[in-house]
Amino acid sequence: MKIRLVKMHGLGNDFILIDCLNLEHDAVPLCVAGDLSALSKRLCHRRFGVGADQMLVLLPSSVADFRMRIFNADGGEIEMCGNGIRCFAKYIWDNGLSKKTALDIETIAGIIRPMRVNGLIRVDMGEPILEGRKIPVAIAIDSRVIDYPLQIDDREFKITCVSMGNPHAVIVVGDVDHFPVSHYGARIEKHSFFPNRTNVEFVEILNRKEIMMRVWERGAGETMACGTGASAVGVALNIKGLTERNVTIHLSGGDLFIEWFEEDNHVYMTGPAVKVFEAEVEL
Repeated sequence: MKIRLVKMHGLGNDFILIDCLNLEHDAVPLCVAGDLSALSKRLCHRRFGVGADQMLVLLPSSVADFRMRIFNADGGEIEMCGNGIRCFAKYIWDNGLSKKTALDIETIAGIIRPMRVNGLIRVDMGEPILEGRKIPVAIAIDSRVIDYPLQIDDREFKITCVSMGNPHAVIVVGDVDHFPVSHYGARIEKHSFFPNRTNVEFVEILNRKEIMMRVWERGAGETMACGTGASAVGVALNIKGLTERNVTIHLSGGDLFIEWFEEDNHVYMTGPAVKVFEAEVEL
């Protein structure tokens, strides 16, 4: 059986997209009842597959314009991906699947709304979740988790936790370029403090409107960018009083622009999305 896929990226955070609305007939059961987790592990492998951080699956929705499922390179299904939904929306527009300038996309994290703005894609990421019980973290509290001390090996980190539909731990470090992200990111991701594991953002504050960030993504390792992570960073640093509500996040793959509005409490993320190639793969 052959399946068509599209390779895309948002600031180097790369994806395989499978369009289940337009598969050949013999491939349709794959999206309906197939093992998409195993398929993601196979296709995302950078030596034995196509190579990607995550796999996006485009499906019909009964409550929105389209439905997006997201699988990490390790096969785990996740709630939401900011760079991924920009690529997802670009694919929909580029292939004429919708003429709307703003889309409603069903995800596990809820309805997410991407829109086209001056050649970039702006995404209404919704309201950040700040209550520890809902993020979730292992302590049953309804208050915010700000500068919580977490001992990892020889270091104590002050973590601030935010959920943007998926969990994030934000940590301020002095020199992010030389920080051992892989060593500590992997340990924090799987720490017992995070019952669903967590994404980890290591950040260096340049000024009140600019932040440098590296990210360890749950189930994918260090990636070049993370949209939900950048959104979480914008919120976490603001509630700590360190930055403004509108910030530019400098990531390894480029810049994201984060706005957190007081009026509706929603976070908006703006950035690019790029198609790399189309391919047909024999399964």
